[in-house]
Amino acid sequence: MYDGEWRRAAGAARAEVLGDDGTRLPPGDPVPAEFHDYLVSMAWGAWARGGPLSHRDRSLLVPAMSAALGRMDEFRLHLGAGPRARVTDAEVDELLFQIAAYCGPPPGNSARTAVREVRGAREGE
Repeated sequence: MYDGEWRRAAGAARAEVLGDDGTRLPPGDPVPAEFHDYLVSMAWGAWARGGPLSHRDRSLLVPAMSAALGRMDEFRLHLGAGPRARVTDAEVDELLFQIAAYCGPPPGNSARTAVREVRGAREGE
């Protein structure tokens, strides 16, 4: 399944979680579409393969891991998509405690700032 079918399944998982088709590249993006396809297949293929973790589970795990690695752009992306997977604000608030406890205060504080920004944008502030 690591062929075109795999890429389509990965793109479908991305669309379900992020609400887009995963094929659009930013205007004027100099990176070849092949590289974008590779990233979608690799990252979203893990979601598409199924297994015992639901999209909701993954929608909590990916932001936690992104914050741990200091990947705040990815953190914001998945945080913004969390409501599609029924991740609540209260759960994200609790996740901040876990991030701060296990990753340290700087990543916890960066995550808190990102949460405030994402919620502000969502609420139109």
